Amino acid sequence: MRILIVEDDDDIVELLKIGLVEDGFVVDIARTGEKGSYVARTNEYDLILLDNMLPGKNGYQICKELRSSGNNTPIIIVSVQAEINDKIALLECGADDYVTKPFSLNELIARIRTVLRRPTKIESEILNIDDLTLQSSTQQVLRGKKIIYLTRKEFLLLEFLLKNKGNVVSRGMIMDHVWNAETDPFSNTLEAHILNLRKKIDIGGKRKLIHAIPGRGYKIDTHK
Repeated sequence: MRILIVEDDDDIVELLKIGLVEDGFVVDIARTGEKGSYVARTNEYDLILLDNMLPGKNGYQICKELRSSGNNTPIIIVSVQAEINDKIALLECGADDYVTKPFSLNELIARIRTVLRRPTKIESEILNIDDLTLQSSTQQVLRGKKIIYLTRKEFLLLEFLLKNKGNVVSRGMIMDHVWNAETDPFSNTLEAHILNLRKKIDIGGKRKLIHAIPGRGYKIDTHK
C-alpha cells in the first residue's frame, strides 16, 4: 500500500519513513503544503499522513481542498495542536483520524491499519467545466445535453485533466496516471488520444476546453 507523508520536520519524516517501509508500505514524501496538495491531487494513495502546521498551506486547507474536489483518500492528521476544538475542526473538514505529537510509532501504524480497514466511501464524483460534465460512478460524459461516448483511456485522460482543472499537467504525469508503464513514453499515444478527445468534446461550435501548453503539457480550462 502507498502512503503520502506531508511533513516538514526532517526527524519525523525519517522516523515515519523507516517505520512504514519496515511495515511493508511504499512511502512518498512532500515537505511543504503546496507540494503535498499537488502530489495528493495528481497521484493515487491509500492514505495520507498530514501535518497540520506546514509552511505555505496548512493541513486544514489541504484536507478541505481534497474533500471539496471529491478526493476521498483516508487522511490522518499529525499535529502538535492538542486542543479539542482543533481536533473537531479537522475531523469535521474531512480528516479520518487525528494523532497528537509526540506520538508512538507503533500506535500510529495501528491507527493507519485501522483506518485502512474501514469500508471505502462510495460517492458519485461529478467533475465539470463550462457545460462539460463527467460522472465517475456511471462513467458518463455530457457536453450540454449530448452524451459523449469515450474509450476507457479517453475517459481516464479527461478525468485526470478535470481533476486538475485550470492547472497544467505534464506529459509525464499524464502518461504515469493513464498508462502507467504499459506504453512507450516516447510514442505519440498521448497526442493521438488528445486529438480524439478534442474531436469528441469540442462539438458544434462549443468553446474549446483542452489546451496544449508548449514545453509544459496540457490543461483543461475555459481559456488558454
